[in-house]
Amino acid sequence: MNDAAPAPTPAPAPRRARVRAPELIGKGGWLNTGGKDLSLADLRGRIAILDFWTFCCINCLHVLDELRELEEKHRDTVVIIGVHSPKFVHEAEHAAVVDAVERYQVHHPVLDDPELATWKQYAVRAWPTLVVIDPEGYIVAQHAGEGHAHAIARLVEELEAEHEAKGTLRRGDGPYVAPEPVAGALRFPGKALLLPSGNLLVSDSTRHQLVELAADGESVVRRIGSGERGFAGDSFSEPQGLALLPDGKVVVADTVNHALRLYDPATGHVETVAGTGRQWWQGSPTSGPALEVDLSSPWDVAWWQGRVWIAMAGVHQLWTWDPEAGTVEVAAGTTNEGLLDGPAAEAWFAQPSGLAAAGDRLWIADSETSALRYVEVAGDGDDGYVVKSAVGTGLFDFGHRDGDAAQALLQHPLGVTALPDGSVAVCDTYNHALRRFDPATGQVSTLATDLREPSDAVLVGEDIVVVESARHRLTRLRLPEEAVRVDAVAHRTQRAATEVAPGTLRLDIVFQAPSGQKLDTRYGPSTRLLVSSTPPELLAAGEGAGSDLFRELALNPDVTEGVLHVSAMAASCDDDPANEYPACHVHQQDWGVPVRVTADGTSRLPLVLAGMDAEG
Repeated sequence: MNDAAPAPTPAPAPRRARVRAPELIGKGGWLNTGGKDLSLADLRGRIAILDFWTFCCINCLHVLDELRELEEKHRDTVVIIGVHSPKFVHEAEHAAVVDAVERYQVHHPVLDDPELATWKQYAVRAWPTLVVIDPEGYIVAQHAGEGHAHAIARLVEELEAEHEAKGTLRRGDGPYVAPEPVAGALRFPGKALLLPSGNLLVSDSTRHQLVELAADGESVVRRIGSGERGFAGDSFSEPQGLALLPDGKVVVADTVNHALRLYDPATGHVETVAGTGRQWWQGSPTSGPALEVDLSSPWDVAWWQGRVWIAMAGVHQLWTWDPEAGTVEVAAGTTNEGLLDGPAAEAWFAQPSGLAAAGDRLWIADSETSALRYVEVAGDGDDGYVVKSAVGTGLFDFGHRDGDAAQALLQHPLGVTALPDGSVAVCDTYNHALRRFDPATGQVSTLATDLREPSDAVLVGEDIVVVESARHRLTRLRLPEEAVRVDAVAHRTQRAATEVAPGTLRLDIVFQAPSGQKLDTRYGPSTRLLVSSTPPELLAAGEGAGSDLFRELALNPDVTEGVLHVSAMAASCDDDPANEYPACHVHQQDWGVPVRVTADGTSRLPLVLAGMDAEG
């Protein structure tokens, strides 16, 4: 007989809102399933995580990496489904999605949804968005942006326990079927560099290596790196940009390791010179000793003005590394995503991905705005820098149109190359073309077409060698004397505009701290909201920064459509008073929401950062 008092009954977990998940549909069909189409019924008994992504989006690539550990740890209970939802026209091509799934080593099923059918069914408003579906087919959480992996991992554990007890959890192998590996010297190469020896150094991004090729651009001289994703020793993780330093060493943008590495062609030695291996988050230092400051997806590097300039795609900025001082610092950009010229500290970029130094200018391929931009030293005795745009207008307009730069269009360019005559070649990646901008005439032309996702180009004598990333090769072209004529096309992003009522619009950022956490208010407000618009005249009031996750916006009655730019951040920490050093996490997302003012439109715009919209 046991006289001990019975153990107290644990408090029941709070009930979650239960919304039936819509079916998964997409005209492009399924990838990584061995040819089988999946339905929600096939996922019953498993925890499903839908990852709405598009392969141009750096934040989406960050989330792919965030989910890898969760995917491996809960392989017998969790099925991650990538729902590919394109922004650019090129991303709606099925072959391009197939390439992207291999390029970024996506090891789960992917639904190709070129018409955004499932995106609309789930009322998604941002890339990336994660939706969690329980084993009974109900939506239990939604998260937009980055930094949510820890919250989803905790939710998964709760769902596992809950549905194991109910008998509704089904363990076992998931529906993922790996594609057959493909041989070849290169696999989705990123950038290239001409070495003093005449050989070419290429970042073989998907294989996590550098490859030195002979002058013919085909014969492999040697490979640098283990070939496995890693940060120790000479391992890389999806390396991209390469820059030759005056001493003959090469700086490597080790993109997914969030670091700069230094490679010595003479000895083969690889060392880390900047970054910690951790991703930079809002509130982290933006300058200091290079090996102590976090970076965020450095995509390209260039030697200019006595320093290495870094296209920091992950935070929409340019940074610099000073090899002599051993320091890094922000050089241009605010972390806001968009196209805004002016003093370097105030400029906006959108995933800068290509750099080329040319005398007193540093040219930039600003990919998400489909723009060609440049930095130059400010005049009038100012020792700072100024940012200007040569081609491109913003986040939502793109296409293939030559002529005067003010109306010319590109589509997600990734590379720029300074040409001997003072003009600039642009790897117009999603147009599969090599374009040219001539500052002397202000004209844009097309040099070559039928290049498959060109991502970089390097001058070799009188030729230009193009990295055809999706053809896994380098292609040598003779620079043409005349431009190629192409039919002009113009596009806008195909997301439907949200219809809003005239007058006052209530903006609500929905954020619920993960289970076991609370908002971190130890050092002041733990949330941030920044609002602006294109055109600026769209908002009569409500733009600017604040700490509340809601805002009353006044719409200008004279402007009937535009885009609201919304950036939100929230920091949460473990809710344990006994823990002197609680683990804390940052959740953040940027939205660009096309809106149209109509009499019967909504007066409330909810954007889900994390959780479920109680009023939705």
